[in-house]
Amino acid sequence: MKFSITNSAQDTHRQVIGGWLFVTAIVVFAMVVVGGITRLTQSGLSMVEWAPLFGILPPIGVDAWQTVFEKYQQFPEYQKINFGMSLEEFKFIFWWEYGHRVLGRIIGLVFFVPFAFFLLKGWLNRQWSLRFAGLLVLGGLQGVLGWYMVVSGLVDDPHVSQYRLTAHLILAVAIYGLLLWYAFDFIYGTRQPRFDSTVFWTGLLPCVVLLMIVTGGFVAGTKAGFIINTFPTMNGEWIPTGLWVMTPGWRNLFENVITIQFVHRCMAVVVMLVATIAVVFTLKKAPESSSLGADMVVASVLIQILLGIATLMYKVPVLLGATHQAGALFVLAASLYMAHAVRRQRTKLEQTKEIDKLVEEMTAQLMEVADNQHK
Repeated sequence: MKFSITNSAQDTHRQVIGGWLFVTAIVVFAMVVVGGITRLTQSGLSMVEWAPLFGILPPIGVDAWQTVFEKYQQFPEYQKINFGMSLEEFKFIFWWEYGHRVLGRIIGLVFFVPFAFFLLKGWLNRQWSLRFAGLLVLGGLQGVLGWYMVVSGLVDDPHVSQYRLTAHLILAVAIYGLLLWYAFDFIYGTRQPRFDSTVFWTGLLPCVVLLMIVTGGFVAGTKAGFIINTFPTMNGEWIPTGLWVMTPGWRNLFENVITIQFVHRCMAVVVMLVATIAVVFTLKKAPESSSLGADMVVASVLIQILLGIATLMYKVPVLLGATHQAGALFVLAASLYMAHAVRRQRTKLEQTKEIDKLVEEMTAQLMEVADNQHK
């Protein structure tokens, strides 16, 4: 996709729009991390009502807090897990879930207000207007999906569905990834690359990272990280016992905690292998370039693997668990940046052709000027 923006004012518009998208991506990043902490502190079911338009204000005063606490006490999480919890203890879990929901509203404002301004100013063509409108719709659906996830835990078994939790996580990550990619489009520009091995492997890497995040969502949703806390083997076994005990077989991938953890470990190896191949092809294509993100991919993948091992062996403490989730977003961002950079990288042959074409155009213009002066 080529931009129709050519003059300096429009170039400035592109940078402003790219900066806005990048800032929005940062807020979404914070939202995902806070969501992870909310889950790790078991705070997600503390707000038993959904008020998308009027739920911005927290309880004010002792009576208001007591009313909210009494509503929470009517649900199974309090009755079966947190029975006897004090009001002060309830406030702790409430504030995490409240902060998570408020961040969702902040994202809406951060995205919608500038978007409306750019539309009114005519800075966006029809294609980009539709893309951003689609992101706005996805953001709204994310809020609905979040409540749909919470509702699954307001029942006799006070645990949210791992299917709904993973869907909620993946939609957030997809929005985050789209924001970053679009930001790169505006900030750095785009071009249609010639398909080759480098384009293939750098394009495959974000897909594999996203798939690993999916498996991480099921680890979180089933609490599979709290079992078999040994590495590199699983309780002394490379292929653990009980891997395929559920019927039908597909249920093991999503409901068997042993299988879920095993698959997540395997995906870490797959990500490392694909990242290695992608980086090798990238450096082979442009060994002199330091702006293609290969170094960021290497660093983020290695750090993420170490964080994953530590999180597992220490039985998922809140700080390590949240940092590991944030690390996954860094790996995705680095892989997207490298994929985008490779696609806009011009080969030496292409650069030579562009220079030759520019020289021909300048020569033709000079000859035209000379002819006009002669006449």
